[in-house]
Amino acid sequence: MVLAILLGVLAGLVGFVPLVIGLKLTKRTTHGGTAASMIVLMLGLVVSFALLFAFAALFFGYDHDRGIAFLLAEVLALSAAAIGFALWQMLRR
Repeated sequence: MVLAILLGVLAGLVGFVPLVIGLKLTKRTTHGGTAASMIVLMLGLVVSFALLFAFAALFFGYDHDRGIAFLLAEVLALSAAAIGFALWQMLRR
């Protein structure tokens, strides 16, 4: 059970990386206007969810009994990373 939770936390943090990359690329996008920025952010969101679903499917295939623990840890880690990142950005300004 502990291994499932630790792997879920790791997968959630890895799933947050494309969102941060998309945000960084959006800030560097100077041409194309709002549509280009939104496309970059949506692409980051799609890649993030694809990673989360892939990790969850792999883990459910590996250990179906502890899959819910993995999934909850994954979602909570992604949520905590997003909230922590947002708070850090707000306090940094």
